[in-house]
Amino acid sequence: MTEQEKSYPELRQSQLLSTFGPGAMVDLPERSVVISGLSFWRGDKQLISEPRLRDKVCEKFKIQNIKFLSPPQQNNDPNAPLSAIDAFVFPKWFLGQVEYTFVRKGKEYRTRPFFTWNTVKGGAKFDGKKVSVVPVRFVQACTHGHLSDLDWRSFCHNDYQTSCKGQLWLDEAGSGNDFDDIYVRCECGKARQLAQAKRKDSTALGICQGHRPWLGDRQFPCYSTTTDDDGQIVTTDKHEYNRLLIRSASNAYFSQTLSVISLPDTDTHLNKVLDRFYERELKEEENIEDLKRTLKKSRYDELKKFPVEKVWQEIEQRKQGVKSDSKNIKPVELEALLAAPETPNQSNVEMEFDAQTQFLSSTSPWFPFLDRLVLVHRLREVIALLGFTRFEATLPNIEGELDDLGINVQRADIDFEQQWLPAIENKGEGFFINVRKDKIEAWVNQPAVKARGIELENGYHKWLDSRNIPRNKAKFPGLPYIMLHSLSHLLITAVSLECGYAASAIKERIYAHHTIGYGILLYTGTSGSEGTLGGLVEVGRNIEHHLSKALELGRLCSNDPVCSQHRPTNNEEERYLHGAACHGCLLIAETSCEHRNEFLDRALVVGTVEGLGAQFFPDDLY
Repeated sequence: MTEQEKSYPELRQSQLLSTFGPGAMVDLPERSVVISGLSFWRGDKQLISEPRLRDKVCEKFKIQNIKFLSPPQQNNDPNAPLSAIDAFVFPKWFLGQVEYTFVRKGKEYRTRPFFTWNTVKGGAKFDGKKVSVVPVRFVQACTHGHLSDLDWRSFCHNDYQTSCKGQLWLDEAGSGNDFDDIYVRCECGKARQLAQAKRKDSTALGICQGHRPWLGDRQFPCYSTTTDDDGQIVTTDKHEYNRLLIRSASNAYFSQTLSVISLPDTDTHLNKVLDRFYERELKEEENIEDLKRTLKKSRYDELKKFPVEKVWQEIEQRKQGVKSDSKNIKPVELEALLAAPETPNQSNVEMEFDAQTQFLSSTSPWFPFLDRLVLVHRLREVIALLGFTRFEATLPNIEGELDDLGINVQRADIDFEQQWLPAIENKGEGFFINVRKDKIEAWVNQPAVKARGIELENGYHKWLDSRNIPRNKAKFPGLPYIMLHSLSHLLITAVSLECGYAASAIKERIYAHHTIGYGILLYTGTSGSEGTLGGLVEVGRNIEHHLSKALELGRLCSNDPVCSQHRPTNNEEERYLHGAACHGCLLIAETSCEHRNEFLDRALVVGTVEGLGAQFFPDDLY
């Protein structure tokens, strides 16, 4: 796109961290583009501070420090520098919208001519007439996220040294969805079936040249990777081959994000004040004596409230990327939720995390199963984009951190050098239910539960085998996690009918830590004030009613008995990470689920028509 264009397509900031991040293909009215890498993001970007997230990203990337900046913000000032994100035309092959037919072996095909971007820029013509064009819907990519146009001439001639310059045609029969009925044809007479590029382990598209169009016209050597005996990903000397990819397919882009919930911290206020001055002013301070002289200026009155030693310590940590907490993400959050006070916050100071504990009455039928309810009046979630994958999504582990071992594809970079990452902060509210630790420990030792656990774990092993992942390098999340995850999905469906939020606007966080405890946090997380309407807090005050509704939803599925009789080890269905779970009962919007609708089984929550006897909650409870 050029700056001379009168208008620009617009995307929300949250979309740039999910569906339409760097490397994603986006359809525009006249062409398709790929969103550029971070080096091509222009305009004001707000600094977002979150030390725990920074530490985890530095640990993952093995770097000293990283900054989080919001995507460029729209600026209404006509004199301000342009705030925009570049996008590059991709693919650069097009099909003319003309009507011709071609007969092959008595079968009639619709056929359209190929055009390159160079011929389209000045107005495409065919047979002396102007024609409209559309981007070709087929591109090629590799498991490292590299992306490029098919070499259509070489593919058609089955010869990567061909010198033929004849007009290319795409022949399609039927609905155009069967690759056996799609041919690439040259006017010289050569033709090739596109289905040859879809065969397993096909080399028809040639060796990947490492193209990354979102970072400009550069290419890099691309070699296959494997997992060594220590579980580390290592590069081999074998070339990676391209795979056929439909441009608009759901597996063309999977963003890889990491999120944390901001927690109470004695240094929180200091960090917020320091954020305003650090990058442009205090970053260059060389020692504490210089800092003392600088802070004498009136503009730093707010920083003077803190000990200068503490301010200098925080500046040094930011410069060096020193980690203040080596704990995993979820255990820290769980400890904070369990430590929430029983008395409400009386302070007028706006807090990023405000929670209040309510213990269940001993007369409640839920008392033997639930320990406490925590009403979270305010919370702040920070989400950072680390990269993306193609063909398969990255699954987080139960600690909330990304597990690259779980897939056969590699994360693609979103910039040449990782100096900053795009991030957004969402304000929200919600509630947390704490499930009794002793009750879960007794439940997992029941014979029927153990038998179901073996079945689910065998399905997990089949999933690993299907992706050539060594079994000893991956960890089964465990029955408590699967049970809580399934209960969470039922609860999201139940509360969305009464809380005022759509089900897709409610997020989950599952805590299954054998030493700290177990629980479910349901919360809203949206930009601005829409996530703080108070609907989920009110739901939490009446949690027993909603839990009963959730268990009722789980007991019978519209697809029963087929759903309840599903076996995770079934090779025909290949749903190895599901027990009794389908779109009729447990599957929800993937924006709400923390594990992309995997590791679900309502038979662990309630009794089903299959009568396995592995449920956590008894039938007479609801």
